[in-house]
Amino acid sequence: KIFDFCATKYIKKLFWFVCLLLLSEKMAGRGKTLGSGAAKKATSRSSKAGLQFPVGRIARFLKAGKYAERVGAGAPVYLAAVLEYLAAEVLELAGNAARDNKKTRIVPRHIQLAVRNDEELSKLLGDVTIANGGVMPNIHNLLLPKKSGPSKPQED
Repeated sequence: KIFDFCATKYIKKLFWFVCLLLLSEKMAGRGKTLGSGAAKKATSRSSKAGLQFPVGRIARFLKAGKYAERVGAGAPVYLAAVLEYLAAEVLELAGNAARDNKKTRIVPRHIQLAVRNDEELSKLLGDVTIANGGVMPNIHNLLLPKKSGPSKPQED
């Protein structure tokens, strides 16, 4: 019986020692042991998601905007991806419009032409006014000259 008592006492001490060791490793942060090498360099959420748009800033805006009481971790990443896609789409079409006009710089007029010539973007941005974008070229059919086809000789 004395041996059993000593064994359980030894096991309890060993158990508490292992618990303290594990706890100290957790407290060291990010799974590192105390005193181990240099800290890992921080990577942004944008780079983790492979995006150019700032995920952290969008998360801050979502929280500050009071759109909801709480904001999930994936929401700003998804929103950043959608905004980046829309920006890339508009820039590609505006670049094509600038190239069609033999220009090397995209100006608001090219953005206006790109958005209004694309059916889906025009529907999405239907109520949006683009500053210095101008208007779409359009001549009403009544104002166009009448097409003269093969003329028939008039009979009197």
